[in-house]
Amino acid sequence: MNTTLDQNETILRTGQASLQRGIETVGGTLYLTTSRLVFESHAFNVQRGATAIALSEVSSVVTCWTKFLNLIPLIPNSLSVRTSPGREYRFVLFGRDAWIAAIEAAQQGSGR
Repeated sequence: MNTTLDQNETILRTGQASLQRGIETVGGTLYLTTSRLVFESHAFNVQRGATAIALSEVSSVVTCWTKFLNLIPLIPNSLSVRTSPGREYRFVLFGRDAWIAAIEAAQQGSGR
């Protein structure tokens, strides 16, 4: 993980994932920590960099469909993370139900 962890923050879960950014599906790694979700892209993507989502801002985490060009539903293997400011992040990954359970458990552990 290249993103600096905050004091007392630890990694709870790690997995390969892709993040839908506009029409591009950006490959990388998703990390669940005790206080946030962090997605770090691979260096060979057009859109690179990290995306961090505070667990305190996550309002819902549900399964959804992967969409071609962010329009046409293809495969039901994605995870939608919605935040209280109204943003949605769509991750393509394996083990969606396990990720949902881990995110919810981390939220409860953070006092949310």
